[in-house]
Amino acid sequence: MPWIKTIEPEDATGGLKLEYDKAIKRAGKVFNILKVQSLNPESLRASMHLYQATMFGPSGLSRAEREMLATVVSQANHCFY
Repeated sequence: MPWIKTIEPEDATGGLKLEYDKAIKRAGKVFNILKVQSLNPESLRASMHLYQATMFGPSGLSRAEREMLATVVSQANHCFY
């Protein structure tokens, strides 16, 4: 399994701390999929913006359908998050 350096929430500062604080407010924790982007907080911010637009923006799909698609794709890709 590959190892990627990450910054833990308790060690985050600046823009990364802001993104981590938002993650904790949303989900109660910082998931590893976010931590893996911790060395580039701007990339993490952009990734979260894309996620928010995809999951909550205007769409012909309902929120439940979007979540179902995300779950099926994650399962097909053997993701455990």
